[in-house]
Amino acid sequence: MIQTRFKALCSLPVLALALGCSQTSADLSFSEVGVPLSQEEKRSVRASSSVTVNGQVYAIGYQDLVRTNQVLPKLGGHRPTETEVFGLLKNKDGEPMLQEDASPWVCTNGSGPDHTSFLRYGTHLFAVTQLECSLGGAYITKLEQDANGKLTAVATRSVDFSDVYGTYVNCAGMTTPWNTHLGSEEYEPPMAIFNPDAENQAWFDDPSWHDAHMQAIADFNKIENTAENAAYFGYYFGWTPEIKITSPDGRHTVRKHFSMGRFAHELAYVMPDNRTVYLSDDGTNVGLFLFIADRVKDLSAGTLYAARWVQTSGAGAGSANIEWVSLGHATNDEIRAAIERKTTFADMFDKAEPVDADAGICPAGFTSTNTYDEGLLCTRLKPDMDKIASRMETRLYAAHKGATTEFRKEEGIAYNPDANLLYVAMSELRKGMEDGSSNDVGGPNHIRLDQANKCGAVYAMGLMGGATDTDGNPIDSQYVAHNMFGVVMGREMDYSGTDLSENSCDVDGIANPDNIAYLPKYGSLVIGEDTGRHQNDYVWSFDVNTQALTRIATTPYGAETTSPFWHANINGFGYLTLVTQHPYGESDADQAQSAADKESHIGYIGPFPALD
Repeated sequence: MIQTRFKALCSLPVLALALGCSQTSADLSFSEVGVPLSQEEKRSVRASSSVTVNGQVYAIGYQDLVRTNQVLPKLGGHRPTETEVFGLLKNKDGEPMLQEDASPWVCTNGSGPDHTSFLRYGTHLFAVTQLECSLGGAYITKLEQDANGKLTAVATRSVDFSDVYGTYVNCAGMTTPWNTHLGSEEYEPPMAIFNPDAENQAWFDDPSWHDAHMQAIADFNKIENTAENAAYFGYYFGWTPEIKITSPDGRHTVRKHFSMGRFAHELAYVMPDNRTVYLSDDGTNVGLFLFIADRVKDLSAGTLYAARWVQTSGAGAGSANIEWVSLGHATNDEIRAAIERKTTFADMFDKAEPVDADAGICPAGFTSTNTYDEGLLCTRLKPDMDKIASRMETRLYAAHKGATTEFRKEEGIAYNPDANLLYVAMSELRKGMEDGSSNDVGGPNHIRLDQANKCGAVYAMGLMGGATDTDGNPIDSQYVAHNMFGVVMGREMDYSGTDLSENSCDVDGIANPDNIAYLPKYGSLVIGEDTGRHQNDYVWSFDVNTQALTRIATTPYGAETTSPFWHANINGFGYLTLVTQHPYGESDADQAQSAADKESHIGYIGPFPALD
């Protein structure tokens, strides 16, 4: 009854936008996948067996393409016998990276492959898969497509990041409208709290974190891991890489877009104008960013903005009007030059101890902020360092300028052209988002939710042209978000004493939403999970008109669902990519029946009929 009433309200133009409705022109529904109950179901990748499009039923399912540690012919190899190990990390000279026990470092359990783009070069089809390991990397895999739309991996090669200092914790991404892979570097090394004089510098409350990660960076670049070097080479990472395929054998170019800022990039999402880009920042006390490129299909220069949440309600997921704070214009070349000058945090900011840490009070002339990893800081920008700081310490600079840095774990982004809405997944609504949280000490407390939600939510943002920034200057885009409100929320549940006791969020609702995708014209918002609050992670189809949730995939114990991305028409077929990351890696390791069970899967749900 509630869904029927919602659909009726969506038919009223005055209410449609406020409710997040879409004016869809076609019908699509998936067959339901049940909650995994048996051991076999809990150990499997399962997906909808059919999809109904405008009344016609089509058979679909989950199909594997490649798994970590799988050996394939080397794409572009000089000899027919050359092979590649999918997921093997390599240094700047293309040599295999080794773990402490001298075994090859394959990006699999504990993290693993993440976003996968399908790209075309002429008549050739490729998958570009990035690796979410503490160093990072990517692989280009050539695919063959048969007459029924089935895709098969035939050869692979590692991506060469040596021209951009390597890469690091590659998380979500997208296939750009101009047929490139736009990636991410998540959890940037927090240089603001680096102390070269401290023994066993503690980052992330782990005394070994700094040493291990800085050593990996040093090993890749073949430079000595000294305190002097570590004070600057953390700035090599936390950017947005773009991969372009340039030949039928997978040759490629890689650029890092330093103009787009440095923070914990979850995703850079390009809008239909090919120059407006939304950027999510994954962590606690993070920002939300907007980049407007100078030229279409070229992200090497542009103006960066940070969101300010102006709250209109604290109930549920909360709601707000959104203002945009300009962080200024920059180019890739300008910021790369600053990195190559070995710019350090101390070159950009002075730092002081708080006068009153409990109250977040700083000495005169210093700005009090509370941002991810750094926590409470008292800092002062040095003269003539605005442009460099705006990109190399983007989140902190945004806080200095009055933007909101209280969001908790921003994840995927997707655009709904049917209603002109942007969706943003928020894995949890906690900490800086709660009113009166300790994470607000030193910050402005813009976000004041009435209560936390450990299961998370997906927000919608209305878009408009003719917007101005907080200084009154025009923002040159027709896709500027002006408000933000929740459209689907998870719900905490107590299943004690039942067969579902390993779940703490409603199994018939979302838990810790991660990457998302939208199927235009069909009103389906696809929501993946990265959760420990469902024993198995799910993928959902959320009907934005009826508010109905349909479970369309489940993954094995301890795995994360990543990379749902919609490809509407590849040679007459549609595909929804799906990566199953680190099975048995976050829980239930004892349930794996072999080492092979723990390898990550790269695959897709489909093939669909072409739906463009």
